[in-house]
Amino acid sequence: MSKLREQYPFQPGSPPINRFEDADYWVAVNVERAQDLWLDRTPPFRILDLGCGAGFFLYVCRLFGHDALGLDTDDEPLFRGTTALLKVQRVITRIEPGVPLPDLGMKFDLVTGHRVCFHRLGFAANGEQKEWSIADWEFFIHDIRTRFLKSNGRLLLEFNPRKGDSSFFIPELRAFFLSQGARIFRSKALLAADPQQRPRFKETRQTRRLGIRER
Repeated sequence: MSKLREQYPFQPGSPPINRFEDADYWVAVNVERAQDLWLDRTPPFRILDLGCGAGFFLYVCRLFGHDALGLDTDDEPLFRGTTALLKVQRVITRIEPGVPLPDLGMKFDLVTGHRVCFHRLGFAANGEQKEWSIADWEFFIHDIRTRFLKSNGRLLLEFNPRKGDSSFFIPELRAFFLSQGARIFRSKALLAADPQQRPRFKETRQTRRLGIRER
C-alpha cells in the first residue's frame, strides 16, 4: 500500500475517496461485514459485490474461502490500483435505473452492496438529492433475483444515512422493501431470491446444506 500512498497521497481538501488507502482500517471493517453474514463459518459461496470500490470486501471473502467477484465503474484510479494490488476480480460497468446488469454467465449465493450510492442521481435545483423511484428499485431487485441469485441466494444492501444522519428507509421505501420480503436491520436490507421468504443474516444448518448442494 505504500506505493499507492505515494501515488495518491492524502492532502487537505483531497477527495474523500483517498480515505480508502487505509488498508488496515478497511480490512477490519470488511471482516466485520463478512462476519455479520457468517461468511467466516459457511461453506464456500459464490459472491457478487456491487460497487466493490477498493475491493477490500472481495479480498476478505477470498480469505474466508469464497469465490468473489466485484462490479463497479472505473472512475477512480485509486480503486483501480487497489483492486490490482489485492488481486481481486471485478467487472467494469455502471448500475443505471431501469437497465439490466450485464450477463455474468453465473448465479450467486450472495449479492452484496455496501454503502450503496448507485441509486443517487445528483441534486435538484433546490439542493435536494435526486434518487431512484420505487419503480427503479423494483426493477433492480427483480433483475438481481431472476438473473443473479441462486434459488437459495440472498441480496444484502447496506445504505448510507440521509442528510442529518436520518435513516435511508423513509416510510415509503421501508414499506416497499418490506413488501419485497426484506428483513430490515438498521441501515441494511436483506432479501431472499424468493420474495415470499424472509432471509436471515445468520446461516442455519439447513441453509448451509443448501449452499453446499446447489453449485
